[in-house]
This record gives sequence, structure tokens and C-alpha cells, in this order.
Amino acid sequence: AVLFVPPKAPQDLYESYYNTNKANLKLYVRRVFISEEFDELLPKYLSFLKGLVDSDTLPLNVSREMLQAHSSLKTIKKKLIRKALDMIRKIAEEDPDESSGKDEKEVETSGDDDEKKGQYTKFWNEFGKSIKLGIIEDATNRNRLAKLLRFESTKSDGKLTSLDQYISRMKSGQKDIFYITGTSKEQLEKSPFLERLKKKNYEVIFFTDPVDEYLMQYLMDYEGKQFQNVSKEGLKIGKEKNKELKESFKELTKWWKNALASDNVDEVKISNRLDNTPCVVVTSKYGWSANMERIMQSQTLSDSSKQAYMRGKRILEINPRHPIIKELRERVAKDSEDEGVKQTAQLIYQTALMESGFNLPDPKDFASRIYSSVKSSLNISPDATIEDDDDVEETETESETKDSAVKDEL
Repeated sequence: AVLFVPPKAPQDLYESYYNTNKANLKLYVRRVFISEEFDELLPKYLSFLKGLVDSDTLPLNVSREMLQAHSSLKTIKKKLIRKALDMIRKIAEEDPDESSGKDEKEVETSGDDDEKKGQYTKFWNEFGKSIKLGIIEDATNRNRLAKLLRFESTKSDGKLTSLDQYISRMKSGQKDIFYITGTSKEQLEKSPFLERLKKKNYEVIFFTDPVDEYLMQYLMDYEGKQFQNVSKEGLKIGKEKNKELKESFKELTKWWKNALASDNVDEVKISNRLDNTPCVVVTSKYGWSANMERIMQSQTLSDSSKQAYMRGKRILEINPRHPIIKELRERVAKDSEDEGVKQTAQLIYQTALMESGFNLPDPKDFASRIYSSVKSSLNISPDATIEDDDDVEETETESETKDSAVKDEL
């Protein structure tokens, strides 16, 4: 078999991915041309490859249907997949840019290196989604495909990096591979979920492709390391030292949970991931992330009942060192029934919900609370009324005059 990767991906490569399987392999049997559209030789995720296959084991004078059912076909397909993945792996290994994590003594540049420089980045930009789809679809070769994954991270300096390179940079005692999903790297870099991780010098992977959410449902671990979404519950960063804080904020967390009962908040607790932000909203480990929730809500034929089930519980995590949270605790201790305190707590939660990547269920309610807060800061009475619009009255009077004039003419 002869295989090669085209320089550019077809424009419609992923548009009808699950409806068609346009293979680009020509099939020969004993050097006799059989077909140029034999789809069974490669899985869908490798359909972008081009080449030819010449087999000595397949029969010549049989129908296409019998050829598809031939026992040798499975063996040929298995070998082709291995050959294809080895070819892609070699492209990565021969790229000098991919050797940035090695010692300088091991990396020697030459004329050939200059030609190969950046070749895997080009491949990834064109066909990276196919590798991700392969991880989802091909359980047998999942680990081989995972080695081909590339992504940006908090320590990659704008370049693509691999899981092996990530693991080589992991801190001593770090057990999980940290990642976060979102719409763009720029948006994720500002995420409050990264505050404590950055401060403690942990590396976090950025997944910004919508297919990444589905990918991480299948890629649970790599080389004995579990993946941990830093926007979900279960994040562990060193030893917990929150026992005293939990006790001192017990009254506030209990009160706040009751105040947010109608917002489906399952728990309010002390956070170990915040530094400068008052609070964030995290999801359960096996429920949808905020990013996945947005993706599913945008689907035309999405099932709202399934969305409610998969949305899972929400947890409000508070920063006990933040002055806003400390002041709120004092005010709740003084008067937990104060409507102003309840309004403030609700506004803080809605702001955290939005900053954590969720869509607000009631933007109008949020806007009303913001305007009320602005009124308070400007010392405007909550009962202050809006002046009547004289122009509206004049317009109505003019309209009535015109109607009267028309009636007189009639």
C-alpha cells in the first residue's frame, strides 16, 4: 500500500462526515484495477488520506458485495490503519518544532529540517479534527491517536504541545492532567477557574474546538493520568486547609444555599481554585460543563428534557478571602432576612454564573438588579419615578387632530 497526506483538507471534509465516506484509495488486486471508491479500506476519520492498495489475497472475479464481505478485508483494513497512524507519527517526530521539549544537544538542524519545520502544525491545522474523531470512534487505537493530539496550554507560549510534553512538565505530586474547555484561548486565559492553578504554577490545557467536549467523554485517561476539567467539581490542588474556614463560613453557605433554592444550586462551599474572584459556579464531574451546555442549546433538534438531566447539579464555590464574601457574611450574621442582602447575594450569584460561562436564564431579572444597584450607588431612591414623555402626548394630540380633520372633510 502507498499512502500520503494531501496538503489541504477538502472544504466539505466534515460537512457530511456521518452521511458519506468518500475514500480516496484506489484498490488493485494482483495489479488489476478494481475500484477507486472502495470505502471499506479505511475508517471515516482517515478518509482524507490518498493512495492505493494492491492485494494478492482478495479474489478477482467476484461482485463488490462479496468483496466487501471477504475475510481478508478486515486484516487489510487493520494493517492500513496501523500504517496510516505510523506515517502521521513520523511526520510529527521529524518536525523540528515538535522536538522543542528535548535537549538542545539532541536537536540538530539541517537543510531537511528546515523543509520539515512546522509540517506537523500544518497537518494538525488541516486534519486535527479527524484525529479527535478517531479517538471518539476507534477504541482499539485510542492511545495511539491520543499521542497525536496537539493543543495550546498555559505554558505552551502560543505553540502547539502534546500530552507527552505536558506530562514531562507536570509538577511533582501532580496526579491529574488539567484542562478547560471554551470558545477561544483568549477567553479561557481570563477564566477565574485558572487563578489558583496559575499561581501554583500548574499547566492547564486549552480545548477550544466544540468537538473537544465530545472527545473528553471518551478520553478519560492517558499514561495512567486522569483528566480533570478545572471548571468541574473534584479539583484537588495540594493539601486542603479549609476546615477552619468551612466552620467560620458555615452560616453563610447554609443561608446562601437556601436563598438559591429556586436556581437549582445543589451546594454552596469554600473554593480551593479562586484567588481574585469572589465566587464561581462549577458543575458535577459527570454533568455537562458550561461550554457543553451552550453547544447543546444551539443544536436545532436538541432534547430539552435530556438537557435538564445532563445539566447536572450546580455548585457555588466562594472565595473566603475576598472582601465581598467577608462583608456578605457579616451582613447575613446581622440580619439574614434583610431584602437588600438577599438581592446582593442573588446579584453576586448571577454575575458568577455569567463569568463561569453559563447563559443567564433570565437576563431581564439580572439587568433589573444591576440598575437597582446603580441607583443605590448614586443615592437614588428605589421609588424614584421616570418622568413622563411630553413628546408622546404631543404626538398623540396631533394624531387626534388629524383624525378629527379627516372626519370633518368626510
